Amino acid sequence: MDLAYVCEWERWPKSTHCPSVPLACAWSCRNLIAFTTDLRNDDQDLTRMIHILDTEHPWDVHSVNSEHSEAITCLEWDQSGSRLLSADADGQIKCWSMADHLANSWESHVGSLVEGDPIVALSWLHNGVKLALHVEKSGASSFGEKFSRVKFSPSLTLFGGKPMEGWIAVTVSGLVTVSLLKPSGQVLTSTESLCRLRGRVALADIAFTGGGNIVVATADGSSASPVQFYKVCVSVVSEKCRIDTEILPSLFMRCTTDLNRKDKFPAITHLKFLARDMSEQVLLCASSQTSSIVECWSLRKEGLPVNNVFQQISPVVGDKQPMILKWRILSATNDLDRVSAVALPKLPISLTNTDLKVASDTQFYPGLGLALAFHDGSVHIVHRLSLQSMAVFYSSAAPRSVDEPAIKRPRTAGPAVHFKAMQLSWTSLALVGIDNHGKLSMLRISPSMGHTLDVSLALRHLLFLLEYCMVTGYDWWDTLLHVQPGMVQSLVEKLHEEYTRQNAALQQVLSTRILAMKASLCKLSPCTVARVCDYHAKLFLVAVSSTLKSLLRPHFLNTPDKSPGDRLTEVCTKITDADIDKVMINLKTEEFVLDMNTLQALQQLLQWVGDFVLYLLASLPNQGSPLRPGHSFLRDGTSLGMLRELMVVIRIWGLLKPSCLPVYTATSDTQDSMSLLFRLLTKLWICCRDEGPTSEPDEALVDECCLLPSQLLIPSLDWLPVSDGLVSRLQPKQPLRLHFGKAPTLPTSASTLQLDGLIRAPGQPKIDHLRRLHLGAYPTEECKTCTRCGCVTMLRSPNKTTAVKQWEQRWIKNCVCGGLWRRVPLSYP
Repeated sequence: MDLAYVCEWERWPKSTHCPSVPLACAWSCRNLIAFTTDLRNDDQDLTRMIHILDTEHPWDVHSVNSEHSEAITCLEWDQSGSRLLSADADGQIKCWSMADHLANSWESHVGSLVEGDPIVALSWLHNGVKLALHVEKSGASSFGEKFSRVKFSPSLTLFGGKPMEGWIAVTVSGLVTVSLLKPSGQVLTSTESLCRLRGRVALADIAFTGGGNIVVATADGSSASPVQFYKVCVSVVSEKCRIDTEILPSLFMRCTTDLNRKDKFPAITHLKFLARDMSEQVLLCASSQTSSIVECWSLRKEGLPVNNVFQQISPVVGDKQPMILKWRILSATNDLDRVSAVALPKLPISLTNTDLKVASDTQFYPGLGLALAFHDGSVHIVHRLSLQSMAVFYSSAAPRSVDEPAIKRPRTAGPAVHFKAMQLSWTSLALVGIDNHGKLSMLRISPSMGHTLDVSLALRHLLFLLEYCMVTGYDWWDTLLHVQPGMVQSLVEKLHEEYTRQNAALQQVLSTRILAMKASLCKLSPCTVARVCDYHAKLFLVAVSSTLKSLLRPHFLNTPDKSPGDRLTEVCTKITDADIDKVMINLKTEEFVLDMNTLQALQQLLQWVGDFVLYLLASLPNQGSPLRPGHSFLRDGTSLGMLRELMVVIRIWGLLKPSCLPVYTATSDTQDSMSLLFRLLTKLWICCRDEGPTSEPDEALVDECCLLPSQLLIPSLDWLPVSDGLVSRLQPKQPLRLHFGKAPTLPTSASTLQLDGLIRAPGQPKIDHLRRLHLGAYPTEECKTCTRCGCVTMLRSPNKTTAVKQWEQRWIKNCVCGGLWRRVPLSYP
């Protein structure tokens, strides 16, 4: 492990952020991190704050006054990573969601309350979606073999089997409360005692079973008391939420049954299920003032022995033997330094109780490890079942072994800086920790866990996790932390190779996601940075093509199965004539008739298509330069065919309303620019189309493209700006020092220095990349930008046309690349 960056609060004259007690932290599948602090002013008044940031721009933190009257005890993201639950020591639970779908703007409209009863555990109800990773099949060709859907029932379902949303919480007095979110927005809340004999619950955790039930583990904080387990069933009866509970087998920690250590660890400080959907395995930590011990337990079905007398009367055969559930200890550590925080893996690697040998194998997958933070400032990754050490990080103290007895360790003069809360990322390749000074640290966790791996095996690890993110839709920022510039080309090629092995339906589903992933990878190497522009341009081209085709309507309702868009593709593929008018003759032009206002509103998108075609053709003579944006399009028959189809559509719409046509600056007034570009584009498309043999463009075509600058003014395309994020600027063993609320002056990435087109000078006119509208050098409209690719667009729509609103609604939640939006100031760079 090594430190990637550190972000801390600046000291203000009249108020200061101090770590909350307890400190809560949560990491979403979209790489958003939420954590709490207490804002203290000169009058010593406390404001309970919740801070939300995206890992690529940690300084751009959104701080919201939670309006919780007591300390916040729990934070919990939902499965989509777009909503957050917060709970406090007064029994209040709030549900936070993005305002205007912005990652740095949050609001709360719904919640629940168990007045005066502190919340000790909180979770969203399970939605029934569970995917298992099969590490042993990482070399398989099909994604279906590597990642399999596990049969798992939702906690509660609506009519038709749709999972019902809601949350469950456990209070300190032994109550369980469930709140259900109805589709109408109404919240149904019910509260029930976990058992008839209620007692104090100091620690609790929640997990789910495949049958749709919920398991709650509780402890009163004393290691001399048992850890209790309960099954909770939630149902809706007569429009009311009903909760049924049942007691499950309990356990005593092994350290309390050992006579030599019976009173050595008086308190249970951590109680965690190994995963939300793994109710059969639990992690326990008991501590004293100076040391801790960690135990891992598993719930198993065991045969109940039958007395010989009864055996003779009624012999037990096969499955008829009575079975009982019993907790068995899997592993335990030696005496450790006092544990301050625990972080559990979220990667659902398929692993059974008998797989303890994995810890000593050559494949050390991060998802097999959990993180333990100690009061001496160190962090240890240990195997989640055997608890054997896999990796160690030392903040400032001298390196020490995790198995070295705590009693032998010299005590420091003062309290060491240590993590009070930690979270592992969703691929377990990164770890975030908040220390006792309120500082946030981001750690990389090597895929090899510190063991020597050859390059091919390291690439296979990263490729496997990238494929997992592509299939699930999770953000892959934490995987990019480990990609070195020399790996980029191989990863992109292998990713494309694995993608092409999948069936056509899955390829279509993942088509845009893999383009966005390739663009993210290519940012990390100077040799591939120009392809970032190409991948983003292809994403935009696919979006424009599908939107414009969707506007076409059949002239008669009882038309054949094929839509006008499909017929357009079929005709343009079949007819290879370079004359655009001859291609038009074979189309039913009445299917292309649109309202005049709609055509005029689409002019900016049509202009981009025309400019892009002209730019590509003019760059054909320079095709030997891979550092030039657009290079990969010149041999991409699919994209060139898409552009050819759009040129035909634009030509037809131009007959209806000439003012919607792309505007070209030509040297001759009589020149038909659209026909000229279509003719050259067709010749280039024929050279590399999928249906025919590929060939190099002939000299006559190259010569004609050389003459284009003397016939038409070549536009300078506005490519996406350089993202101001961190991942392409992070260097191994050189952590960045950042401050919350203060944008850093980051060193320019070596990759962008090789491409002048990506560097934006101060005061240069800016553009709305989605609407293709010019905003001026100093925009007056509020804008939002993508956290992943840097795409900028206006926050509010200036258009009233239905077709343009349809285009804008496609990107209301996410960017074209799938990244989240965040609000930027008017004077954005």
